[in-house]
Amino acid sequence: MSSNIPISEGHPYQLGATFDGDGVNFAIFSQNATRMTLCLFDDDDNEVLNIDLPERSGHIWHGYFPGMRPGQRYGYRARGPYEPENGHRFNPHKLLLDPYAKRLTGHPILSDEVFGYVAGHADADLSFDNRNSAPFMPRCVVVDPAFSWGRDTQLHIPDSETILYEAHVKGLTAGRDDVPNKGKFLGMASEPILDHLNNLGVTSIELMPVQAFLNEKFMTDKGLTNYWGYMTHGFFAPDPRYLAYDDIAEFQQMVARFHSAGIEVILDVVYNHTAEGNQMGPTLSFRGLDNASYYRLMDDKRYYANDSGCGNVLNLDHPFTLRLVMDSLRYWVEVMHVDGFRFDLCSTLGRTRGAFDRDGPFFRAVRQDPVLNRVKLYAEPWDIGDGGYQLGAYPAPFYEWNDKYRDQVRRYWRGDEGTVTKLASRVAGSALRFDHDGRPATSSVNFITAHDGFTLMDTVSYNEKHNEANGEDNRDGHSNNCSDNCGVEGPTDDAKINAIRAQRRRNMMATLMFSQGTPMILSGDEIGNSQGGNNNAYCQDNEIGWVNWDEPDTEFLAFCKQAIAFRKAHPILRQKRFLHSRSRLIDGAPDLFWRRADGEPMQSEDWSDPKQRLLVAELRMASGTPEYAPREGAIIAVFNSGEKERVTLPVPPKGKIWRRSFDTSPAAPQDAGTERLIHGNSVVAFVLKPES
Repeated sequence: MSSNIPISEGHPYQLGATFDGDGVNFAIFSQNATRMTLCLFDDDDNEVLNIDLPERSGHIWHGYFPGMRPGQRYGYRARGPYEPENGHRFNPHKLLLDPYAKRLTGHPILSDEVFGYVAGHADADLSFDNRNSAPFMPRCVVVDPAFSWGRDTQLHIPDSETILYEAHVKGLTAGRDDVPNKGKFLGMASEPILDHLNNLGVTSIELMPVQAFLNEKFMTDKGLTNYWGYMTHGFFAPDPRYLAYDDIAEFQQMVARFHSAGIEVILDVVYNHTAEGNQMGPTLSFRGLDNASYYRLMDDKRYYANDSGCGNVLNLDHPFTLRLVMDSLRYWVEVMHVDGFRFDLCSTLGRTRGAFDRDGPFFRAVRQDPVLNRVKLYAEPWDIGDGGYQLGAYPAPFYEWNDKYRDQVRRYWRGDEGTVTKLASRVAGSALRFDHDGRPATSSVNFITAHDGFTLMDTVSYNEKHNEANGEDNRDGHSNNCSDNCGVEGPTDDAKINAIRAQRRRNMMATLMFSQGTPMILSGDEIGNSQGGNNNAYCQDNEIGWVNWDEPDTEFLAFCKQAIAFRKAHPILRQKRFLHSRSRLIDGAPDLFWRRADGEPMQSEDWSDPKQRLLVAELRMASGTPEYAPREGAIIAVFNSGEKERVTLPVPPKGKIWRRSFDTSPAAPQDAGTERLIHGNSVVAFVLKPES
């Protein structure tokens, strides 16, 4: 089409569609395109205008439309070579999403028309499809992101006080009838949810992916859906399924309400790959705009590097792909006011020329950025590529999900032999992995459960995964869950087994709260939520994947509140400095001391004894703790996965007493003297208190 619509050159400085009050500037990157066409749609989604962007500055195409207003729907068509063997997959018949779009009208429909090649053709992806994909694609929408924040800004909860709560926007709210707009951003920030989180005591909610993501065809063909959301195709747009009224201000309202409640908002973000998949995937955006720039390709450029396991990886060696990621992160901080990010498969982001580099372009860019260096940054420190497992190797200020913590705490409480030494390392903050380059003791994100794997209830209720509902013959998901059903697979009416399960859950939650590092709780664990043994509920947008609020375990909820409150009340349990059994200048006492049941120091033969079931840790404020930091005397934490035992405590200083202040056993014994009874399978804390 041609048009008489006024257009001027605009500017290349701000990518995306930018409303300035008088009109809209469009700017989009493509290094290898030969022509960039902007497609405008009316409110009925009719394609009413195609107009080539008039200017190219370097590799940015741009133009300005005076008088255009927010609400305008648009997309792109890019012309250039269709040469998959050379890495180019331009196809002007495919409507493309703006990578910088701030709102989308819906989700792509994966019909044959959205693929750049002819489905079933003998030449596969080397063939060329000339059908129009526009009827099956959502539209980008020009927005005015201005929002009346008042005095709201990012929260800055100290790392030592942070308690993460991982949640799914729909999964946390869908099962509650008292939540308006359940399943939506507005539902997340409703009074019932905020009250629950505040009463529990968590400080920061970590939301599973909320950027626009795709429902993959292999799922929809089975009547399933992409529930978790780890298939992003829009890095700036909130996913439409979480908007009640198609307004991005709903996300901003959610953040503002969380902040008013004193809760940080952390986003789980997926910049390691996109939803376009491998060479047989759809052409939605990046592939059609500039495949050779956005993706890391193999030597045979027809094929994609796949360290993510999802078909492709973004090429962060390219300056404009790196800029896309950085611009997106800054947008969510500056415009949407989020307080931090959890980076999915972050090792992929750290790869340069295919190899992991802790000083690579992405890490350098983030660390020097004046916006991002003030928010929290959490890494999932692995991918599936060569050398991808990098736990402990990340630079400050990144914090890392510690799967070693999960597995070794589970094994200890399961009763595995030879696990005391490993538990001690995890309780002390995994210092051997994280204490380098000035990193704090909060660097380890300690978790026993997360979205990927068993819930806490299922960890004590199932020996095997039960993923049949996923339609993959139970082949998907982890097989090594370090779990134990305590005698019966799945739910049971056996009171004895249920008591064992309840005790083990208390022990694991207490261990989490007593460990140095940053604790993370999976939503629903605090009320005994089960997924029926499904440890990979990525496609279960139903009662399997949702938190079940119908019959909450109120006793365990009360215990979780108690454990969190205990951690908050005791600075010794949440220190910034690592504990290395060093003598303190203030009193000459070591900041960490490991004892046997008889009160004597642990010896090498005790550590190596496979039958050892008892760990006694005497903890103080770390050597070198400054005077201005919160202080307290000492805590003795006892972890006993064996039979009941008497533990001899050290003689307290004059005028002080070791007071039993926390005990996971149902009935704590009466204390007297320095020899104390520790029930079997329990966690106990003694706090040094004034005698009075």
